[in-house]
Amino acid sequence: MSLCPVPHKEPGAPEAAARPPRPRPRLVFHTQLAHGSPTGRIEGFTNVRELYAKIAEVFGISPTEILFCTLNTHKVDMQKLLGGQIGLEDFIFAHVRGETKEVEVTKTEDALGLTITDNGAGYAFIKRIKEGSIINRLETVCVGDSIEAINDQTIVGCRHYEVARMLRELPRAQPFTLRLVQPKKAFDMIGQRTRSGKAEGRVASGKETLRLRATGAATFEEGPSATEEVAARRVDDLLESYMGIRDGELAASMVETARGAGSAAALASALAALLGDFAFPEEFVAQLWAAVGHHE
Repeated sequence: MSLCPVPHKEPGAPEAAARPPRPRPRLVFHTQLAHGSPTGRIEGFTNVRELYAKIAEVFGISPTEILFCTLNTHKVDMQKLLGGQIGLEDFIFAHVRGETKEVEVTKTEDALGLTITDNGAGYAFIKRIKEGSIINRLETVCVGDSIEAINDQTIVGCRHYEVARMLRELPRAQPFTLRLVQPKKAFDMIGQRTRSGKAEGRVASGKETLRLRATGAATFEEGPSATEEVAARRVDDLLESYMGIRDGELAASMVETARGAGSAAALASALAALLGDFAFPEEFVAQLWAAVGHHE
């Protein structure tokens, strides 16, 4: 067996310069319009707004035409919404504005039965409709509809928790109007939009992802662990129960915030900083504290 010779080093000789890390290859993502389009290629974005701008540039539309994006499916699948993380192999489908519709709603009980999320770029939309609820009885209202106005007051630019609060504060027995925008629907192009079966799959947990941030550059991170995913799902359920919203990225941020807090009181202060003046009940903070593994 031969051994590789070790180069002789004179005493006091300077250390060899460390080899610079290999540059990360340029990241290029594939995208289509969900109702049907050729495939485009996008790169060089660090947040959701920039992502929408890149998609809009490829297809010659305005960024404000994009309501939301799904990963690896052209369907209005709320389980595959693009949030703050994109797997490096994910295929991005952009759902754009379709028809506008107005619906009159009478609030006969406190809860309308809506769960709201937002696209990170100014549009709040319906993520879930509770079976048997007030909204469920209105056939024209659908999951994926963007809420553009409440009683002619535009809510474009509002976060989803602000919209949920507005709806919750509307008086009972007094009709109000929702102006909704539905995603553009496909016609005979559905079969052309899906890639292979791999495109409809979910990137496995643990693979590297691109983490989009509201400020600063995007970062590369490993996917959440199984424990972190369970905690985030619990927090997402709490958000829906207390605030009428679902937001996996916000839930993940809350888990991260809770784990960095030294006490439930510190967590309450951190949440106030995270969501401004939104008032979290003490019971919510206590359950969030427990959901991430802390116990009094």
